[in-house]
Amino acid sequence: MMKRLIFLISFLCFSFFIAQTNTGSISGTITSVDNEPLELVSVSLVDQDRNTITDIHGNFKFSDITPGNYIVKIQMLGLKEQQIPVQVKQDEDTAIKYQLSKENIQVLQEVRIVGNTPKITRKESPYVAKLPIKYLENPQVYNTVPKELITQQMAVDLGSVSKNVPGAGIPVIANQGRVTFRSRGFETEPNARNGVAGAAFSFLDNANLERIEAIKGPSTTLFGTQVSSSYGGLYNRVTKKPYNGKGGEVSYTGGSWNFNRLTFDANTPINADKTALFRLNGATTFEKSFQDTGFTNSLALAPSFSYQINDRLALLVDVEFGIAKGTSVVRFNPYTKSNKIQSIADMNFPYNKTFLGDDITYSTQMMNIFGQLNYKISSQWTSQTIFSRARSTINGYITALNGRSDTTLQPSVIVGNTNFIATDLQQNFIGDFYIGKFRNRMVFGLDYYNNFNSFDRTTVNAPVVDFVNTPSTYRVTRDMLDNLTNTGTPRKEKSSDNTYAAYISDVFDITDRLKIMGSLRVDNFHYKGVYNILTGQTAGGLSVSGLQAGPYTQTALSHKSGLVYEVVKDKVSLFGNYLNGFFNISGVDKNGNNFVPQRGNQLEFGAKADLFNHKLVGTVSYYDINVDHVLRTDPDDANFSIQDGSQYSKGVEVDITANPVAGLNIIVGYAYNDSKFTESDASVLNLRPAASGPQNMYNFWVSYSFVKGKLSGLGAGFGGNIGSMSYQTNTQTAKVIIPSYKMFDASVFYDRPKYRLGLKIDNITSERAWSVRLTPQAPIRYLASIALKF
Repeated sequence: MMKRLIFLISFLCFSFFIAQTNTGSISGTITSVDNEPLELVSVSLVDQDRNTITDIHGNFKFSDITPGNYIVKIQMLGLKEQQIPVQVKQDEDTAIKYQLSKENIQVLQEVRIVGNTPKITRKESPYVAKLPIKYLENPQVYNTVPKELITQQMAVDLGSVSKNVPGAGIPVIANQGRVTFRSRGFETEPNARNGVAGAAFSFLDNANLERIEAIKGPSTTLFGTQVSSSYGGLYNRVTKKPYNGKGGEVSYTGGSWNFNRLTFDANTPINADKTALFRLNGATTFEKSFQDTGFTNSLALAPSFSYQINDRLALLVDVEFGIAKGTSVVRFNPYTKSNKIQSIADMNFPYNKTFLGDDITYSTQMMNIFGQLNYKISSQWTSQTIFSRARSTINGYITALNGRSDTTLQPSVIVGNTNFIATDLQQNFIGDFYIGKFRNRMVFGLDYYNNFNSFDRTTVNAPVVDFVNTPSTYRVTRDMLDNLTNTGTPRKEKSSDNTYAAYISDVFDITDRLKIMGSLRVDNFHYKGVYNILTGQTAGGLSVSGLQAGPYTQTALSHKSGLVYEVVKDKVSLFGNYLNGFFNISGVDKNGNNFVPQRGNQLEFGAKADLFNHKLVGTVSYYDINVDHVLRTDPDDANFSIQDGSQYSKGVEVDITANPVAGLNIIVGYAYNDSKFTESDASVLNLRPAASGPQNMYNFWVSYSFVKGKLSGLGAGFGGNIGSMSYQTNTQTAKVIIPSYKMFDASVFYDRPKYRLGLKIDNITSERAWSVRLTPQAPIRYLASIALKF
């Protein structure tokens, strides 16, 4: 019996061994037109129900294949389906190498070029135009800040990232950690995530950031008013996606004012063919304020999952989740009724004082869900279905310091709960096809957006205090505010709106060098009014200045056109664009005429370059933005508004990124902006808008790291941001000046395959500077980090 059992086991093992050696394999590499490897390209075996995607080296492999003849199929948008015949032999690997015949940057999922092109100079994006067009072919200006630069600069927050965007200025940090920037004289928020709505009315952590894209100019036509938050442009946050491989890192950063930050990034395939991928990013941060009181404490988690379901269908799901607790930053609104010119630097307003206790805290919770399903209909058309839902909840205390005289202030505190929920459903059809000999790249889309807000809070005022000679006992505390709640002004209401939109955009190649873009959007907006919880009624009729709080509907058209001519093919292009943006305006004038949407139109022209094998990339442009249909107080009846206000914003922007030799990176930016009210209330007529930021702004960063030898990976960087004076208040009778600033940073780093060390100094000279909300900026800060890679 024992002999028979041994014989049976031996036979089975031998049969298994023979079966294993009776198979072969297919492996291959897919590269771009520049011979650089492409990641996440869909590859399949025809009639075998076997699918995979390329890894970070552009490689793929099918193992355990019965010898015979097969067809390997490669699928990409804008590329005719490629079918490559192969013969598999026993115990052999059949190798394939396929190089694209033309550049493609968008496929079933976002294809990533992972070759030797300097990563800091890469500008290509599938989001900016919602089309597979190259940087030089896009008539719109945009700036990118990739994760490689973010890591090199040890940028631990969005404000630090924006230092690399021309014209962004000193970021505004709101009381809930929310951040906003300047763009061409307008306040701009990072409301876009992966090209669709993804607003967060709370802090946003960098841990999940692949890159920031600053898209310049009115962008309503493709993104809508919910994403394009201003006529200056929008900020698109591109999140980290799973990749075909195992890896990750854990990093710790510590520094001044008890700064402690732990981040992690883990990625892994979860099936044998590596078509299902999972990635998890996260961070937790604690920091005390440089001022006498104040702190922030946050946790962020960002899981993402991608699945190449078959050779035509792909799914991507990712989530941003964050919770935070902290104290409000200083927001000072000076007293301006004394009608004089004054500078915040000369007001004797304390730079290091908050007037608030550490128990005056807010807490936020944020969750953004993003899902994208891509189906390749044919070699020319792809269907893209997107779902996005963003939720932000704020509880606790939100503060501002309001001037009551030239030397006194009164803290104003909002106590309670606020909720923001936004849902976006989008269906796009993306095509790359020819009409005769003329190439067209087209997107047609339908967009539904729902916004819901609720407020259950009360505004209370704390005692007035002399901010020049503040008593040592003065501090706003929770007990003080709780005792004042009954005297406050309540806001208990709900509001919502729906937007239905359709848009189309086409890039038409007149020749291989001359291209024209035309885009159009129709937007139907339904505002449902404000429901007052206390009265149980939906507000309607007229409020002060003729504004209408009740339901209303508006329909608006917006357009976008552009022209590009490549003077030197794939190297230098000249471009021009005419962009339109709008915002819905409620209410009627004193004659009962409904207001129409406010509009902004931009005319821009300039040049783009991508030279020396992507070692020098840059844009120089001139823009002219005119905003019309702005509401202003009716000079004949102060209880109403009229809609004939207007302003312009014009200027020059320069953005240059260079990698002249291996290891040397140079980034230079300049932004000049001239803004003025041309039709407005007499108090601000022909003046620069107060919130438009400095007229001149400069940014630069230079770094060098050794790429060979014993010092390979050792590097250093130095950069700065410079801005001219600006205004917090600017009227004919009162001005509050924000002084010019010069802020410099430096870093030293040692980046090896298994670990990374870094030292960073922010604001080396401890320059005193303020945001437009007159929030004092931190003096010199030291940071040190260590990261372990696996």
